[in-house]
Amino acid sequence: MNAAIVTVGDELLVGDTQNTNATWLCGRLADRGVTVRRVTVVPDEVAEIARVVNEYHAEYDAVIVTGGLGPTHDDVTMEAVAAAFGRDLVANDRAADWLAERGYSADDLVAETTHLPTGCRPLANEEGVAPGAVVESVYVLPGVPAEMEAMFESVVEEFEGTPTHTVVVDVDEPESELLDRFTELQEAFDVSVGSYPGESVRVKITAATADEAERAAEWVRERSVLIDSES
Repeated sequence: MNAAIVTVGDELLVGDTQNTNATWLCGRLADRGVTVRRVTVVPDEVAEIARVVNEYHAEYDAVIVTGGLGPTHDDVTMEAVAAAFGRDLVANDRAADWLAERGYSADDLVAETTHLPTGCRPLANEEGVAPGAVVESVYVLPGVPAEMEAMFESVVEEFEGTPTHTVVVDVDEPESELLDRFTELQEAFDVSVGSYPGESVRVKITAATADEAERAAEWVRERSVLIDSES
C-alpha cells in the first residue's frame, strides 16, 4: 500500500509550527508496512488543497489530509476536499448526532461544524469537536496532534502493507568510505540501505524478513569500524 500525507496550514509554511503530525503519521504507517511516497505541506487555500488532493488521490492508494478543520475563517480543508471530488458540503446528520451525544447542541456550535462532503463517511473526534471524514480513499483528520492521533487510530486497521524489518548499525567511518560497501551489500542481500551521518554514520538496513536484515547487518559489522568497538 502506497500513501501520501498532506498537511495543511500557513503556520507550517512560515515555521511557526513544527510538522509533528507528518512525522508521527509516517512512523505509524511504516509500522503497518505502508509506504509513504509523499509528504506535502500546503497553505490554507481551497484551490491549492483541492489540486494536491486530486493529484494524490489518482496516484496513491490512500491520502491522509491533516489540519484546517473547524469553524474559523482559515479552516477550509473540508471545502477543498469536497471541491476535489466535485461534491457539495452538506450538514451531516451522523456527525451532528455524535456531537449531540457528547452534549453539544446546534446552538453550541458554528453551523458549518458538521458540514461534510456529500456521501462521505464521518469520523468521530474523540479528543475534540470538529469531525473528520473519509471521501473514497482520502482521510481528512484534524490538525491538533492529540485529535489527529486518536482519529487515525480509529481507522488504523484500514492501512496495511508489507511489513519490513530494520536493523541499525553505527559505523565510525566517513560516509564516503562506505559507498562501495553499500553497493556490495545490496548485491549480496535483498535489502534497502540508508545512511545518516552525524557523530557516527547510522546505517539503516531494511528487509522483508528479520533474518535477512540481521544477516545484512552482520555483514556490515564484520567489514566496518563500529562506534562501540572499544566499549
